[in-house]
Amino acid sequence: MDEMASVTADDLAAAREEFFSERANVVAKNAVSSVGIRAAARVPEGVARNALTFDVEVTQGERCNQERSGRCWMFASLNTMRYRIIKRYNLKTFELSQAYPLFWDKLEKSNWFFENVLDTLDEPLDGRLVSYLLADPIGDGGQWDMFKSLVKKYGVVPKEAMPETACSRNTHEMDSYLTRYLRGAARRLRESHAAGVAADDLAAMKKEMMGDVYHLLVTCLGEPPASFGVRLRDKDGRLALSGTFTPAAFFDEAVGMDVDDYVSLISAPTADKPFGHTYTVSRLGNVVEDGGVRYLNLPIQRLKECAVAQLREDLPVWFGCDVGQSYLREEGIMDTAALDVDGLLGFPVEGCMDRAERLDYGESLMTHAMVLEGVNLDEAGRPTLWKVENSWGADHGRDGFDTLSDAWFDEYVYQVVVDKKHLTDEERAAYETEEPRVLAPWDPMGSLARVR
Repeated sequence: MDEMASVTADDLAAAREEFFSERANVVAKNAVSSVGIRAAARVPEGVARNALTFDVEVTQGERCNQERSGRCWMFASLNTMRYRIIKRYNLKTFELSQAYPLFWDKLEKSNWFFENVLDTLDEPLDGRLVSYLLADPIGDGGQWDMFKSLVKKYGVVPKEAMPETACSRNTHEMDSYLTRYLRGAARRLRESHAAGVAADDLAAMKKEMMGDVYHLLVTCLGEPPASFGVRLRDKDGRLALSGTFTPAAFFDEAVGMDVDDYVSLISAPTADKPFGHTYTVSRLGNVVEDGGVRYLNLPIQRLKECAVAQLREDLPVWFGCDVGQSYLREEGIMDTAALDVDGLLGFPVEGCMDRAERLDYGESLMTHAMVLEGVNLDEAGRPTLWKVENSWGADHGRDGFDTLSDAWFDEYVYQVVVDKKHLTDEERAAYETEEPRVLAPWDPMGSLARVR
């Protein structure tokens, strides 16, 4: 065997001598082995730069908590919508039901999965595509476009109209059993096809399977209301809205938002995704008749400019990021200057790849969706610090909100959702008229926000 291919005793001796010859390495070892990497790498001066007041800020209600579920994208979407209700009716606080869209998302994702199974019956079971489809058919994660599809079809309801259940607060059991059922159903469909069952009969089998999915979801989450009564009182105790509504009518009356005006901007500076063009992701979606996702890829600076413009209009901004990177979770601080892991270790680890390289080599992708609700600006109007509404409850971070430095935005924010009026004419034309370039199902821009 080539000696260069193996780790030898001489290699280990040299590495040990080099490590222990530096005092800083010994100090780092003692600190990290006692408190962990991030705690030892924490930079107090960097933390101190994360202020608690903001130049532009929207005032939300009480903080929401997704608990032990991956519904961050739903919470972020609903939080942008409930803000409109709070503002319109002068409420102290308000929450839309998060269990309601969870029910319909699971149902629609199951149907989407079955349609993909029927479309890939002749693909090899051990091929990359079918393996990918079977890997996580019903996970909690999602995208803005998927939530938009749910709202257009099913509307929204107040939280009291469909409150949380044990299975919405902690989705693990429900997801596990539903995933098992879906995989078993996929097996039945593929084996029936192999035995010569006609396409119409396979479609009828799928309809029966969807009945089972509905049964499981009602058991876990309860039945979604077809109509409900509403009584909203403003901060002064006056009745601001009352009546009986369907979910669609309540959305139109209370939220009053044209969701089709809101578009997903991504920033992926990789060679395969030129800026200024639209993209979609193969096999990604939930509501079959509404299609999949659609993105416009722009430089990160444009995402910031559009986000600031929307905040200046007193409207929050849905965004997706890689939340685990350079993050002091307990303090609610996302800031590359608040952690110095490379200085602690003495060689580049966080700094060993740039933004594009992290995407290309599987080191980073969107994992979590939250809401931008404030920003600080320098003398030239450029953002320096962002205020973030998270969905991890009031006990998280700083009374439930986080801060995000502009340098962190440069590195780890991948998506914002804004009114298309903030785009240039050229950008809007590209989004609305260009045929989207289709990305592979496993492309990093197809990742779903799902962090618990």
